[in-house]
Amino acid sequence: MTDIDLREFDEIRPYEDSELAPIFEELIADEAFRKAVSGILPKVPFELIAAKMRICKTKLDFQKTFSYDIIRNIIDKYTTGLSMDDSALNDRVTPYLYLSDHRDIILDAAFLAVLLLDRDMDTVEIAIGDNLLIYPWIKKLVRINKAFIVQRTLPMRQMLDASKRMSSYMHFVINAKRGSIWMAQREGRAKDSNDRTQESVLKMLAMAGEGDFIDRLMEMNIVPLSISYEYDPCDYLKAQEFQLKRDIEGYKKSTKDDLKSMQVGMFGQKGKVHYQMSKCINNELKQIDRNLPKAEIYNIVSAIIDRHIHRNYRLYTSNYIAHDLLTDKDEYADKYTNDEKEQFSAYIEEQLNKIDLPNKDIPFLREKLLLMYANPVTNYMAAVSV
Repeated sequence: MTDIDLREFDEIRPYEDSELAPIFEELIADEAFRKAVSGILPKVPFELIAAKMRICKTKLDFQKTFSYDIIRNIIDKYTTGLSMDDSALNDRVTPYLYLSDHRDIILDAAFLAVLLLDRDMDTVEIAIGDNLLIYPWIKKLVRINKAFIVQRTLPMRQMLDASKRMSSYMHFVINAKRGSIWMAQREGRAKDSNDRTQESVLKMLAMAGEGDFIDRLMEMNIVPLSISYEYDPCDYLKAQEFQLKRDIEGYKKSTKDDLKSMQVGMFGQKGKVHYQMSKCINNELKQIDRNLPKAEIYNIVSAIIDRHIHRNYRLYTSNYIAHDLLTDKDEYADKYTNDEKEQFSAYIEEQLNKIDLPNKDIPFLREKLLLMYANPVTNYMAAVSV
């Protein structure tokens, strides 16, 4: 990367390997960082952690010697299995943009890094919103972990320039650095698991690059990625947010809410977690009539990505049971036992009991919880019928 590139992307890019040593020292001296790490690894002396950090010369070294163990510990304690199928990829050398549904604020990208390292593959650069960089140490830590910053808190007049810069950076990563990227298909998580690709994401991706809209998307080698959690520990927080948005005009989550979502997401039970990669969609993009109106092309590309993501969901008994409970039918009764249905129903009641609202609308909240687990079934069935 040239000096000009570094200056252009300085506000958003991950750290260069040559910049890591002083950043490590800043983190090691940061009491908030020390406290956070001690909370995650209470039995490991911080001096040992600091020593491990100091021997890392590259971002990949850091991920292998520091981040990997932390995430692997979370996998072992808070999931019943993490798996990935990448057999649809054309090869493991081409740099891809993995465009995925989004379930957990931190772990979606962190789990992917572990899965790639387990296959002796390079890790990816990660798009992360600046609204989540609540403390200075968090911003430093994510930039060490190959994150680049999506600037969402700028004044409106600056947003266009920020989007152009991010698009240029992403094209630079794919085409010049020859690195891969992970990004969610929409800003934030789909709280009801009704995953749909945002047109604004596609427009941002096509702000940079050569040729027309289709050419610029093809430069990114988009691979739709389906992430499926058996249980979402934040489901009750999402349901609670639905009621707050319904009852309070202009309701927005606070920094405290985001911190709680991070904590509950990391240290809540998730059951099985699966990553399913689709093939690169470049051949499908080639087939689109470029003379169509832009709005129609956006819709076609979104539909292609959505169809791949929906077809590649890993559906669990929790999904089928929720769909039947929501529709009051036994359409998928062959997919689960009565005991499993009773266990899931009890789980939903436990999650409802965690919701702390003065005017809890139990039927509304229960419907929202069930919808989160039922929507993947609805979307999968629609996608495979096409």
